[in-house]
Amino acid sequence: MTRVKRGNVARKRRKKILKLAKGFRGSHSNLFRIAKQQVVKSLRYAYMGRKRRKRDFRRLWIVRINAAVHSYGMNYSQFISNLKKHQIALNRKMLAQLSNTDTLTFAKIVNFIQTS
Repeated sequence: MTRVKRGNVARKRRKKILKLAKGFRGSHSNLFRIAKQQVVKSLRYAYMGRKRRKRDFRRLWIVRINAAVHSYGMNYSQFISNLKKHQIALNRKMLAQLSNTDTLTFAKIVNFIQTS
């Protein structure tokens, strides 16, 4: 049986993991076996975080819209219900942006919903 020299392959594999573990604290970035475990864990958290971010932003937009609409004597659920009734197709991100930056336009939208 011939001799298999794995020097380059093994080194590349370890370097790849240690590169991903760069910036981790303590031996999590230096020792291969521990770094490998930490990289697997961090990649799992990163995957979950990408899903979580979408939820968190939607919650933030809802809170901002609710706060903005309360000053007009309405709550969030009434506001969204009336938007759907009047077939105004603005998503929560845009509504939150309007309430934060362009209050006049947001006020017009709320007044239009309330009057009709």
